[in-house]
Amino acid sequence: MNHTLHPAHIQHQLEQMRQENLLLRTRLQDILEQAHRNQNIMERHQHFDLKIIGASHFEELISHIFSALAITSELDMVTLILLDARTDLQKMLADLRIDLSSFPHLHFIRHSKELQIHSLPLLKPVLGPYQDLHHARLFRCCHKKPRSVAVIPLLRQNKLIGYLNLGSLQADRFQHSMATDFIERLGSIIAICLENVLNNERLVYIGLTDPLTQVSNRRYVEQRMLEEIARARRQNYSIACMYLDIDYFKNINDQCGHQGGDDVLCEVARRIKAELRLSDTLGRFGGEEFVVLLINTSLHDAALVAERIRRSIASSPFALTDGGQCKTSISIGLTVVGLQENFGDANHVAREMLARADHALYAAKHGGRNRVCYQ
Repeated sequence: MNHTLHPAHIQHQLEQMRQENLLLRTRLQDILEQAHRNQNIMERHQHFDLKIIGASHFEELISHIFSALAITSELDMVTLILLDARTDLQKMLADLRIDLSSFPHLHFIRHSKELQIHSLPLLKPVLGPYQDLHHARLFRCCHKKPRSVAVIPLLRQNKLIGYLNLGSLQADRFQHSMATDFIERLGSIIAICLENVLNNERLVYIGLTDPLTQVSNRRYVEQRMLEEIARARRQNYSIACMYLDIDYFKNINDQCGHQGGDDVLCEVARRIKAELRLSDTLGRFGGEEFVVLLINTSLHDAALVAERIRRSIASSPFALTDGGQCKTSISIGLTVVGLQENFGDANHVAREMLARADHALYAAKHGGRNRVCYQ
Protein backbone atom coordinates (compact mmCIF):
# COMPACT_ATOMS: atom_id res chain seq x y z
CA MET A 1 0.00 0.00 0.00
CA ASN A 2 1.40 3.40 -0.94
CA HIS A 3 1.33 5.84 2.01
CA THR A 4 3.17 8.60 0.22
CA LEU A 5 1.50 11.96 0.91
CA HIS A 6 0.70 14.14 -2.01
CA PRO A 7 2.91 17.28 -2.06
CA ALA A 8 -0.17 19.48 -2.14
CA HIS A 9 -1.50 17.79 0.98
CA ILE A 10 1.83 18.25 2.76
CA GLN A 11 1.83 21.91 1.78
CA HIS A 12 -1.70 22.27 3.15
CA GLN A 13 -0.68 20.71 6.49
CA LEU A 14 2.36 22.97 6.72
CA GLU A 15 0.20 26.02 6.02
CA GLN A 16 -2.25 24.87 8.70
CA MET A 17 0.57 24.50 11.22
CA ARG A 18 1.90 27.94 10.31
CA GLN A 19 -1.56 29.46 10.83
CA GLU A 20 -1.97 27.68 14.18
CA ASN A 21 1.50 28.79 15.21
CA LEU A 22 0.70 32.38 14.21
CA LEU A 23 -2.57 32.21 16.17
CA LEU A 24 -0.75 30.88 19.22
CA ARG A 25 1.86 33.62 18.95
CA THR A 26 -0.88 36.23 18.69
CA ARG A 27 -2.67 34.81 21.73
CA LEU A 28 0.59 34.65 23.65
CA GLN A 29 1.31 38.27 22.72
CA ASP A 30 -2.17 39.27 23.91
CA ILE A 31 -1.62 37.43 27.19
CA LEU A 32 1.74 39.15 27.69
CA GLU A 33 0.26 42.56 26.90
CA GLN A 34 -2.64 41.95 29.27
CA ALA A 35 -0.21 40.83 31.97
CA HIS A 36 1.81 43.99 31.37
CA ARG A 37 -1.35 46.12 31.59
CA ASN A 38 -2.40 44.33 34.77
CA GLN A 39 1.05 44.93 36.23
CA ASN A 40 0.80 48.64 35.40
CA ILE A 41 -2.68 48.81 36.91
CA MET A 42 -1.46 47.04 40.06
CA GLU A 43 1.51 49.40 40.37
CA ARG A 44 -0.75 52.45 39.92
CA HIS A 45 -3.14 51.21 42.60
CA GLN A 46 -0.28 50.43 44.97
CA HIS A 47 1.00 53.98 44.42
CA PHE A 48 -2.50 55.33 45.10
CA ASP A 49 -2.79 53.21 48.26
CA LEU A 50 0.51 54.59 49.54
CA LYS A 51 -0.66 58.15 48.81
CA ILE A 52 -3.89 57.94 50.76
CA ILE A 53 -2.39 55.88 53.59
CA GLY A 54 0.29 58.58 53.98
CA ALA A 55 -2.25 61.42 54.12
CA SER A 56 -2.35 62.98 57.58
CA HIS A 57 -4.85 65.80 56.93
CA PHE A 58 -8.43 65.78 55.69
CA GLU A 59 -7.80 68.13 52.76
CA GLU A 60 -4.84 66.05 51.58
CA LEU A 61 -6.81 62.80 51.65
CA ILE A 62 -9.87 64.23 49.88
CA SER A 63 -7.66 65.75 47.17
CA HIS A 64 -6.06 62.35 46.55
CA ILE A 65 -9.45 60.63 46.36
CA PHE A 66 -10.81 63.05 43.78
CA SER A 67 -7.70 63.45 41.64
CA ALA A 68 -5.40 60.45 42.02
CA LEU A 69 -8.19 57.83 42.15
CA ALA A 70 -9.80 59.13 38.96
CA ILE A 71 -6.47 58.91 37.14
CA THR A 72 -5.42 55.59 38.67
CA SER A 73 -8.70 53.82 37.88
CA GLU A 74 -9.39 55.72 34.64
CA LEU A 75 -12.71 57.02 35.95
CA ASP A 76 -14.78 59.85 34.54
CA MET A 77 -16.38 60.79 37.87
CA VAL A 78 -15.65 60.30 41.56
CA THR A 79 -17.88 61.67 44.32
CA LEU A 80 -17.92 61.17 48.08
CA ILE A 81 -20.87 61.30 50.49
CA LEU A 82 -20.17 61.40 54.24
CA LEU A 83 -22.74 60.81 56.97
CA ASP A 84 -22.85 63.63 59.51
CA ALA A 85 -25.98 63.10 61.59
CA ARG A 86 -25.61 66.17 63.84
CA THR A 87 -23.39 68.24 61.48
CA ASP A 88 -20.61 67.93 64.09
CA LEU A 89 -18.09 66.95 61.44
CA GLN A 90 -18.85 69.96 59.25
CA LYS A 91 -18.68 72.32 62.24
CA MET A 92 -15.30 70.92 63.29
CA LEU A 93 -13.86 71.22 59.78
CA ALA A 94 -15.19 74.77 59.49
CA ASP A 95 -13.63 75.71 62.84
CA LEU A 96 -10.33 74.27 61.58
CA ARG A 97 -10.61 76.63 58.59
CA ILE A 98 -10.97 73.78 56.09
CA ASP A 99 -12.76 75.23 53.07
CA LEU A 100 -15.26 72.55 52.10
CA SER A 101 -16.47 74.63 49.14
CA SER A 102 -13.18 73.79 47.40
CA PHE A 103 -14.38 70.17 47.17
CA PRO A 104 -17.62 70.33 45.11
CA HIS A 105 -17.68 66.53 44.75
CA LEU A 106 -17.86 66.09 48.53
CA HIS A 107 -21.29 66.18 50.19
CA PHE A 108 -22.62 65.55 53.68
CA ILE A 109 -25.94 63.97 54.57
CA ARG A 110 -27.62 63.43 57.91
CA HIS A 111 -29.07 60.01 57.08
CA SER A 112 -28.45 57.42 54.38
CA LYS A 113 -32.15 57.49 53.42
CA GLU A 114 -31.59 60.95 51.95
CA LEU A 115 -29.89 59.34 48.96
CA GLN A 116 -33.02 57.39 47.98
CA ILE A 117 -31.05 54.38 46.76
CA HIS A 118 -32.88 51.07 46.92
CA SER A 119 -31.84 48.69 49.70
CA LEU A 120 -30.08 51.37 51.75
CA PRO A 121 -28.14 51.14 53.92
CA LEU A 122 -25.90 49.25 51.52
CA LEU A 123 -23.45 46.79 53.02
CA LYS A 124 -21.93 45.67 49.72
CA PRO A 125 -20.95 47.60 46.58
CA VAL A 126 -23.66 47.90 43.93
CA LEU A 127 -22.58 48.02 40.26
CA GLY A 128 -24.69 48.58 37.19
CA PRO A 129 -26.18 51.09 34.76
CA TYR A 130 -26.83 54.65 35.88
CA GLN A 131 -30.44 55.33 36.89
CA ASP A 132 -31.68 58.86 37.56
CA LEU A 133 -34.06 57.68 40.26
CA HIS A 134 -31.32 56.10 42.37
CA HIS A 135 -28.11 57.85 41.38
CA ALA A 136 -28.94 61.46 40.46
CA ARG A 137 -28.05 62.85 43.88
CA LEU A 138 -24.77 60.94 44.00
CA PHE A 139 -23.54 62.63 40.83
CA ARG A 140 -25.45 65.95 40.93
CA CYS A 141 -22.21 67.92 41.03
CA CYS A 142 -20.95 66.36 37.78
CA HIS A 143 -21.40 68.11 34.43
CA LYS A 144 -22.27 64.84 32.66
CA LYS A 145 -24.27 61.84 33.74
CA PRO A 146 -22.34 58.57 33.93
CA ARG A 147 -23.58 55.56 31.99
CA SER A 148 -22.47 52.99 34.56
CA VAL A 149 -21.74 53.39 38.26
CA ALA A 150 -20.31 51.68 41.32
CA VAL A 151 -21.70 52.73 44.70
CA ILE A 152 -19.30 51.62 47.44
CA PRO A 153 -20.39 51.78 51.10
CA LEU A 154 -17.62 52.92 53.45
CA LEU A 155 -17.81 50.88 56.64
CA ARG A 156 -15.85 51.06 59.87
CA GLN A 157 -16.52 48.50 62.59
CA ASN A 158 -19.81 47.60 60.85
CA LYS A 159 -20.88 51.24 60.93
CA LEU A 160 -21.69 53.10 57.73
CA ILE A 161 -19.71 56.35 57.46
CA GLY A 162 -20.41 57.26 53.83
CA TYR A 163 -20.39 56.26 50.18
CA LEU A 164 -17.68 56.41 47.53
CA ASN A 165 -19.30 56.73 44.12
CA LEU A 166 -17.52 55.90 40.86
CA GLY A 167 -18.93 56.83 37.48
CA SER A 168 -17.95 55.96 33.91
CA LEU A 169 -19.16 57.15 30.52
CA GLN A 170 -18.73 53.56 29.32
CA ALA A 171 -21.96 51.59 29.68
CA ASP A 172 -20.12 48.29 30.25
CA ARG A 173 -17.52 49.57 32.75
CA PHE A 174 -19.55 48.54 35.82
CA GLN A 175 -21.92 45.59 35.47
CA HIS A 176 -24.06 43.65 37.95
CA SER A 177 -22.19 40.44 37.15
CA MET A 178 -18.74 41.80 37.99
CA ALA A 179 -16.81 40.57 41.01
CA THR A 180 -16.56 43.23 43.72
CA ASP A 181 -13.53 42.00 45.70
CA PHE A 182 -11.22 44.71 44.41
CA ILE A 183 -13.82 47.47 44.86
CA GLU A 184 -14.59 46.29 48.40
CA ARG A 185 -10.88 46.43 49.19
CA LEU A 186 -10.72 49.99 47.83
CA GLY A 187 -13.69 50.98 50.00
CA SER A 188 -12.10 49.44 53.09
CA ILE A 189 -8.80 51.28 52.59
CA ILE A 190 -10.52 54.64 52.00
CA ALA A 191 -12.79 54.14 55.04
CA ILE A 192 -9.77 53.41 57.26
CA CYS A 193 -7.89 56.43 55.90
CA LEU A 194 -10.92 58.69 56.44
CA GLU A 195 -11.26 57.52 60.03
CA ASN A 196 -7.55 58.09 60.58
CA VAL A 197 -7.40 61.66 59.23
CA LEU A 198 -10.64 62.66 60.96
CA ASN A 199 -9.27 61.37 64.26
CA ASN A 200 -6.11 63.42 63.62
CA GLU A 201 -8.23 66.50 62.92
CA ARG A 202 -10.25 65.89 66.09
CA LEU A 203 -7.06 65.77 68.14
CA VAL A 204 -5.98 69.09 66.64
CA TYR A 205 -9.46 70.51 67.23
CA ILE A 206 -9.53 69.39 70.86
CA GLY A 207 -6.09 70.90 71.45
CA LEU A 208 -7.25 74.26 70.04
CA THR A 209 -10.76 74.33 71.52
CA ASP A 210 -12.08 75.54 74.86
CA PRO A 211 -13.78 72.44 76.34
CA LEU A 212 -16.62 74.39 77.98
CA THR A 213 -17.77 76.83 75.30
CA GLN A 214 -16.50 74.84 72.30
CA VAL A 215 -15.00 77.97 70.72
CA SER A 216 -11.29 78.35 70.09
CA ASN A 217 -8.91 78.60 73.04
CA ARG A 218 -6.27 81.26 73.68
CA ARG A 219 -3.51 79.26 72.03
CA TYR A 220 -5.46 79.01 68.78
CA VAL A 221 -6.41 82.70 68.73
CA GLU A 222 -2.80 83.75 69.24
CA GLN A 223 -1.75 81.44 66.42
CA ARG A 224 -4.47 82.88 64.15
CA MET A 225 -3.38 86.42 64.97
CA LEU A 226 0.08 85.79 63.54
CA GLU A 227 -1.37 84.07 60.45
CA GLU A 228 -3.88 86.87 59.81
CA ILE A 229 -1.31 89.64 60.35
CA ALA A 230 0.89 88.01 57.70
CA ARG A 231 -2.05 87.52 55.32
CA ALA A 232 -3.25 91.11 55.82
CA ARG A 233 0.22 92.34 54.81
CA ARG A 234 0.22 90.23 51.65
CA GLN A 235 -3.30 91.14 50.62
CA ASN A 236 -3.27 94.76 51.83
CA TYR A 237 -6.26 94.89 54.17
CA SER A 238 -7.01 95.81 57.79
CA ILE A 239 -7.87 93.48 60.64
CA ALA A 240 -9.92 94.33 63.73
CA CYS A 241 -9.55 92.91 67.21
CA MET A 242 -12.22 92.89 69.94
CA TYR A 243 -11.59 92.17 73.59
CA LEU A 244 -14.87 91.25 75.33
CA ASP A 245 -15.62 90.80 79.02
CA ILE A 246 -18.93 89.71 80.61
CA ASP A 247 -20.09 92.37 83.07
CA TYR A 248 -20.36 91.46 86.77
CA PHE A 249 -19.69 87.80 86.04
CA LYS A 250 -18.68 87.12 89.66
CA ASN A 251 -22.20 88.10 90.71
CA ILE A 252 -23.63 85.52 88.30
CA ASN A 253 -21.48 82.80 89.85
CA ASP A 254 -22.42 83.93 93.36
CA GLN A 255 -26.17 84.13 92.65
CA CYS A 256 -26.64 81.28 90.15
CA GLY A 257 -23.79 78.94 91.09
CA HIS A 258 -20.96 77.76 88.90
CA GLN A 259 -23.33 75.77 86.69
CA GLY A 260 -25.26 78.96 86.04
CA GLY A 261 -22.00 80.72 85.25
CA ASP A 262 -21.08 77.95 82.80
CA ASP A 263 -24.51 78.24 81.16
CA VAL A 264 -23.98 81.97 80.64
CA LEU A 265 -20.45 81.49 79.24
CA CYS A 266 -21.69 78.95 76.68
CA GLU A 267 -24.63 81.10 75.60
CA VAL A 268 -22.49 84.25 75.39
CA ALA A 269 -20.06 82.36 73.12
CA ARG A 270 -22.97 81.17 70.97
CA ARG A 271 -24.44 84.68 70.63
CA ILE A 272 -21.07 86.20 69.73
CA LYS A 273 -20.41 83.52 67.12
CA ALA A 274 -23.84 84.07 65.56
CA GLU A 275 -22.76 87.63 64.62
CA LEU A 276 -19.49 86.59 62.96
CA ARG A 277 -18.50 85.36 59.52
CA LEU A 278 -16.88 82.01 58.90
CA SER A 279 -13.57 83.79 58.20
CA ASP A 280 -13.59 85.52 61.61
CA THR A 281 -12.13 83.98 64.76
CA LEU A 282 -13.68 83.76 68.23
CA GLY A 283 -11.76 82.47 71.22
CA ARG A 284 -12.12 82.30 74.96
CA PHE A 285 -9.08 83.93 76.52
CA GLY A 286 -9.82 82.75 80.03
CA GLY A 287 -12.48 83.24 82.68
CA GLU A 288 -15.22 85.46 81.28
CA GLU A 289 -13.01 87.07 78.59
CA PHE A 290 -13.27 86.49 74.84
CA VAL A 291 -11.30 87.79 71.86
CA VAL A 292 -12.57 88.21 68.30
CA LEU A 293 -10.54 88.75 65.12
CA LEU A 294 -12.39 90.32 62.20
CA ILE A 295 -10.68 89.82 58.84
CA ASN A 296 -10.56 92.52 56.14
CA THR A 297 -12.67 94.87 58.25
CA SER A 298 -12.68 98.64 58.69
CA LEU A 299 -13.22 100.36 62.05
CA HIS A 300 -16.72 101.36 60.97
CA ASP A 301 -17.75 97.81 60.04
CA ALA A 302 -16.07 96.34 63.12
CA ALA A 303 -17.97 98.81 65.33
CA LEU A 304 -21.26 97.69 63.77
CA VAL A 305 -20.44 94.03 64.52
CA ALA A 306 -19.40 94.91 68.09
CA GLU A 307 -22.64 96.80 68.66
CA ARG A 308 -24.69 93.88 67.34
CA ILE A 309 -22.89 91.58 69.77
CA ARG A 310 -23.46 93.98 72.67
CA ARG A 311 -27.20 94.22 71.90
CA SER A 312 -27.50 90.45 71.46
CA ILE A 313 -26.06 89.83 74.93
CA ALA A 314 -28.05 92.53 76.72
CA SER A 315 -31.38 92.18 74.94
CA SER A 316 -32.68 88.85 76.25
CA PRO A 317 -32.18 86.81 79.44
CA PHE A 318 -30.11 83.63 79.62
CA ALA A 319 -31.84 80.32 80.32
CA LEU A 320 -30.11 78.28 83.03
CA THR A 321 -29.90 74.51 83.43
CA ASP A 322 -31.86 74.61 86.69
CA GLY A 323 -34.79 76.26 84.93
CA GLY A 324 -34.04 79.79 86.09
CA GLN A 325 -32.95 82.85 84.14
CA CYS A 326 -30.46 85.65 84.51
CA LYS A 327 -29.58 88.79 82.59
CA THR A 328 -26.15 90.15 81.85
CA SER A 329 -24.31 92.47 79.50
CA ILE A 330 -20.89 92.68 77.93
CA SER A 331 -18.21 95.34 77.57
CA ILE A 332 -16.16 95.45 74.38
CA GLY A 333 -12.83 97.04 73.55
CA LEU A 334 -12.13 97.43 69.84
CA THR A 335 -9.08 98.34 67.77
CA VAL A 336 -8.05 98.05 64.13
CA VAL A 337 -4.61 97.41 62.65
CA GLY A 338 -4.39 99.17 59.29
CA LEU A 339 -1.77 98.89 56.58
CA GLN A 340 0.37 101.66 58.05
CA GLU A 341 0.62 99.84 61.41
CA ASN A 342 1.18 96.33 60.12
CA PHE A 343 4.96 96.17 59.71
CA GLY A 344 7.95 94.71 61.51
CA ASP A 345 7.83 91.69 63.79
CA ALA A 346 4.41 89.99 63.63
CA ASN A 347 4.57 88.97 67.30
CA HIS A 348 5.06 92.64 68.27
CA VAL A 349 2.13 93.72 66.06
CA ALA A 350 -0.08 91.04 67.66
CA ARG A 351 0.88 92.09 71.21
CA GLU A 352 0.26 95.78 70.42
CA MET A 353 -3.10 95.00 68.82
CA LEU A 354 -4.25 92.98 71.80
CA ALA A 355 -2.97 95.57 74.27
CA ARG A 356 -4.88 98.36 72.50
CA ALA A 357 -8.08 96.29 72.50
CA ASP A 358 -7.52 95.58 76.21
CA HIS A 359 -7.07 99.30 76.95
CA ALA A 360 -10.29 100.04 75.06
CA LEU A 361 -12.05 97.36 77.12
CA TYR A 362 -10.75 99.00 80.31
CA ALA A 363 -12.28 102.27 79.11
CA ALA A 364 -15.61 100.53 78.41
CA LYS A 365 -15.62 99.02 81.89
CA HIS A 366 -14.85 102.29 83.61
CA GLY A 367 -17.28 104.16 81.39
CA GLY A 368 -20.25 102.28 82.80
CA ARG A 369 -20.04 98.82 81.18
CA ASN A 370 -22.42 97.41 78.53
CA ARG A 371 -20.74 99.52 75.87
CA VAL A 372 -18.21 99.49 73.03
CA CYS A 373 -15.07 101.64 73.17
CA TYR A 374 -12.40 102.06 70.44
CA GLN A 375 -8.68 102.72 70.50
